[in-house]
Amino acid sequence: MLPNFYQTELLEAGCDEAGRGCLAGPVFAAAVILPPDFHHPLLNDSKQMSEKNRNLLREVICREAVAWAVEAVSAERIDEINILNASFEGMSLAAERLNPAPEFLVIDGNRFRTHLKLPYQCVVKGDGKYADIAAASVLAKTFRDEYMLKIAEEYPMYGWAKNKGYPTKEHRLAVLEYGLSPHHRKTFNHEIDQLSLF
Repeated sequence: MLPNFYQTELLEAGCDEAGRGCLAGPVFAAAVILPPDFHHPLLNDSKQMSEKNRNLLREVICREAVAWAVEAVSAERIDEINILNASFEGMSLAAERLNPAPEFLVIDGNRFRTHLKLPYQCVVKGDGKYADIAAASVLAKTFRDEYMLKIAEEYPMYGWAKNKGYPTKEHRLAVLEYGLSPHHRKTFNHEIDQLSLF
């Protein structure tokens, strides 16, 4: 069972993002404040969970969290400020929307920048170490997957219903055949020579 918090002196929000490595779609970020007595045996890093369990946990987190928020940062914004800064911006915007306001942020990853005047701590692989970050990872991932399924209906040729915008062979071959959609990140490498990686 993951400990709920990195620290307990200040009201803490866990923050994480989903979709940084995708060729298309927004990056989604979430911030979650859990109650002190929260526990769920299935909660873990969202990448280690089945889709069914992620969706189940999303309902539990949305119902039981003290506060939660999810923000999407568009492909256009990603192209403008780069994916790392877009991830920071998304987590900051999500944390800013929380009510009650957090007093401390714990961030999945090894670095963070924010306009918020809050203390924070970065934790590498934090989504597998603290429940509040894991909860944020579940929300970011499930809200993003839901969004990608929606836009996949308009652009079925890229296989987003299956690959969720990640750079699979199918996705790159579709870009070669059909070109970029309005949802693609234009500063990302879509070239077919990357297929040698697969």
